[in-house]
Amino acid sequence: MPQKVTVKKEYHNSRFDRWFKDNIIDLPQSLIQKILRLNKVKINRKKVKSSYRVQTGDIVEIYDISKFKKSDRPKILKYKPSRKEVNIYDDYILENNRNFVVINKPRGIAVQAGTKSFKNIIDILKDSKYFEYTKPYIVHRLDKETSGVLIVAKTREYAQLFTSLFRIRKIHKTYIALTHGRISKDIKTLKDDLVTIDNGKKNVQKAISHLRILKTSTDFSYVELNPITGRKHQLRKQLYNIGNPIIGDDKYFINRRADKMRVKNKNLLLHAYKIKFMINNIQYNFKAKYDNEFESFLKKNF
Repeated sequence: MPQKVTVKKEYHNSRFDRWFKDNIIDLPQSLIQKILRLNKVKINRKKVKSSYRVQTGDIVEIYDISKFKKSDRPKILKYKPSRKEVNIYDDYILENNRNFVVINKPRGIAVQAGTKSFKNIIDILKDSKYFEYTKPYIVHRLDKETSGVLIVAKTREYAQLFTSLFRIRKIHKTYIALTHGRISKDIKTLKDDLVTIDNGKKNVQKAISHLRILKTSTDFSYVELNPITGRKHQLRKQLYNIGNPIIGDDKYFINRRADKMRVKNKNLLLHAYKIKFMINNIQYNFKAKYDNEFESFLKKNF
């Protein structure tokens, strides 16, 4: 007889693979796919794909999967912050309520752990008083080198809500950046076909951002950017494409004399300045002050 599990409300509209990892056994994606191919799992007596969105009340039937062990997943080390490091984040909190927090993320720290990033925001927040009775859910990301406004959900329900709002472009983000060179005042919108390589496969994605020049000098521009789409490294790539890379960007830069300034500014001068959205007819607006290095460069060059 199969094991029968009913999907609870908090997982409504979650992907099946995520539900399975949280409620049955945390296995690599490849093994979950194999279990499904072998008809070891059915939902409401039907075969499904890993991308299926489970619904409240769905009946999941699980046949013998005893040969699959949690140990089949490679062990992931978690970052263990010191108490002092956790307490420092009190200074970065912009909003704290029962459903989410908003922080002014400092530059130089990743949002989550990765192959090149052990220290990360999520593992620090897990140990903080803000997530004492829950856990942090990632709803969007900022590059490790980028500072500014970051939303972290406290419940799965709000994580799904924010994900949906981002997908339908109901969350509006404003960035500020300092770039090399004087950007033409005629440029109002950046439109690009950005190319990424994923597992050897070439992907082309349309990217759109609105641009407003705040100040210019002989060598630099201070700009405001509103990304309409949300592509990886979108703003960094787009500014590079028009010949005005962001100061401190060691990945997207032009090898010219003016770019030698990047050696003196090791940090990326890109900041997620504002974010606004509406939930249940309540308008939320958050603004994150840029750091001393950003302010010092502004005062020195404009």
